[in-house]
Amino acid sequence: MNSETLHLLRLAALAAVIFALFAFLRPELFLTEANFRSMAFQFPEYAILSLAMMLAMLTGGIDLSVIGTANLSAILAALVMTSLAPSAPGVTPDVIAVIALAVGVSLLTGALCGAINGIAIARVGIPPILATLGTGLIFTGLAVVITEGRAVLGFPDAFAVIGNGLVGPVPVPVLVFAALALVLMFVLSRTTYGLTVYLLGANPLASRFAGIDNAWVTMRTYVFCGILSASAGIVLASRANSAKADYGTSYLLLAVLIAVLGGTNPYGGVGRVGGVVLAVLALQFTSSGLNMLQVSNFAKEFVWGATLLVVMGLSAFGWRRRRSATIAPAPSKE
Repeated sequence: MNSETLHLLRLAALAAVIFALFAFLRPELFLTEANFRSMAFQFPEYAILSLAMMLAMLTGGIDLSVIGTANLSAILAALVMTSLAPSAPGVTPDVIAVIALAVGVSLLTGALCGAINGIAIARVGIPPILATLGTGLIFTGLAVVITEGRAVLGFPDAFAVIGNGLVGPVPVPVLVFAALALVLMFVLSRTTYGLTVYLLGANPLASRFAGIDNAWVTMRTYVFCGILSASAGIVLASRANSAKADYGTSYLLLAVLIAVLGGTNPYGGVGRVGGVVLAVLALQFTSSGLNMLQVSNFAKEFVWGATLLVVMGLSAFGWRRRRSATIAPAPSKE
């Protein structure tokens, strides 16, 4: 059993323990259909952002602009809908066409934001943490200027289905997240691009000697990160029935925490979509349980930050041990 499979089993056990703990402490609140449905509507937003963060980390980088990209993309989509079909009732072909156009504008905006990140990192040579920090501020600033700091309201009624609808007993946001996770899992494990991402993150020099264009792979990766961030923005705007420049600011820490907790190596080359999914479940169970214990949001952020530091420390220790184990000892001169 390799280390990644072992980590997935540990994550699954952790999620099960957390679930059992809060089910024992507050069964009358935690073990209810209303709570499960509430959790199912909450986690897809930051779970999709976590997929984007994981993808960036696989190359040895990071994307701190995911929130700015998500909000800017959602705002532009919102402006399209409020201009062409403001507060349109019902589901008609015209309304569906407007929503499809708005979603397309959002995804294109996310791709452009990702391309800007990719150019800054791969072509200009700015470190990913600084490049995406700067672009994230730019995207947020643009969103504030466009909306003058106000929320954009007045969407067609049909748009709410993306963030609040149900397909049978399953919330639509969960289906959106599952579809994106499966596509990303296939791309990373079954395509040439996925293999190059892992090779680039594990050893950029070996990747270059293998004939891989590292800059092109990096640019494509950040474009995909932008598309995933825009998808999260669409879900968030639909669930809130509005779009604003400061939505989801707390999700950045959660996205980083989930990616690392899911087994993604921040230095690149290691990470699986399955780990992100299990980490999302563990964090959502914890968040819901703490709410039921009436723990304040400030305390929760303290818990998230402390957890991130602990997980990073333990992971760094494990990575150093595996790296030292792969280095053959020098031959004896005797």
